[in-house]
Amino acid sequence: MDGGGRLPRSVKAVKAMSASRLPIPAPGPQLLIGERSGRWLRRSRRSAVSAPLSQRLPRSLGTWLAIGFLGLSLGCGTVMGGHLETLQENYGEPRHMLARLFGFGIDRVTISGIAELSEIEVLVAAGIDPKTSLVFFDADEARKRLEATPLIREATVRKLYPGEVSITLSEREPFALWQVKGELFVIAADGTVIDKMDDGRFAHLPLVVGADANNRAREYLALRAEAGEMAPHIRAATLVSGRRWTLKLDNGMDVRLPETQAGAAMKRLVSLEKDYRLLDKDLLAIDLRQPDRVVMRLTEEAASARADQLKSKTKKKGGEA
Repeated sequence: MDGGGRLPRSVKAVKAMSASRLPIPAPGPQLLIGERSGRWLRRSRRSAVSAPLSQRLPRSLGTWLAIGFLGLSLGCGTVMGGHLETLQENYGEPRHMLARLFGFGIDRVTISGIAELSEIEVLVAAGIDPKTSLVFFDADEARKRLEATPLIREATVRKLYPGEVSITLSEREPFALWQVKGELFVIAADGTVIDKMDDGRFAHLPLVVGADANNRAREYLALRAEAGEMAPHIRAATLVSGRRWTLKLDNGMDVRLPETQAGAAMKRLVSLEKDYRLLDKDLLAIDLRQPDRVVMRLTEEAASARADQLKSKTKKKGGEA
């Protein structure tokens, strides 16, 4: 016993009794926060709050912010300074410039199937220039633009990464030239107008003149085939009143063909040329519309000379009488 009359208890017994009086926890997950865990939480909160801002932000954030600010400044300066249009004219649209910077420019264009068109004409029609990038190049729109060109019947456009465009064309075949109301057109074999005659590359084609002559160009070409050696001397054919042809020869002579049996009349003309060398005569016109006769019209000089010759013959006959 101690001085107060109590029995001494060991420290272990006291701890055991204290533990036996604690309530038994219910089964299941529980969060126990003791003195040590509380100190850990307090330390964690203090360390999170006290960490410098530079340690919690991404290391490259400052670089990207600087680049973004620089780009924004340049963009605002370009727009406000009125240099955007000049920049686009020289280097193209911004999206095309960006794509070219990443190596997606159009470095090569392959064109196949062209005969009458030039490569420059195809590129212009397709909308391809050095400022165009492959990424934002619309191949379907280019195909539509090419097929809208009168001389192109069909087009195929493909993009081949990283920097090539392939164009395959099928051209309409020029058949003849058609002159109507003072304008000259290139036409196909069925009479369809291909394009307006703007240069001399189609000057070698046969020429038909007059309303509806384009739809009867095949008929004229068949007459040229009947002309044989005279065909190169025929410059053009005019459809008169939609019924018959008048040929214009390279010496200025007109040959009037009949409405029917024009092929037979052409054979007569070839026979007369062989027998009488009509191309060397001073003739303005030869009329073959009558099957039983040929009417020839002389030039003014030839007619005057012919008249003088007749007068001289008349005088000689009068003197002899």
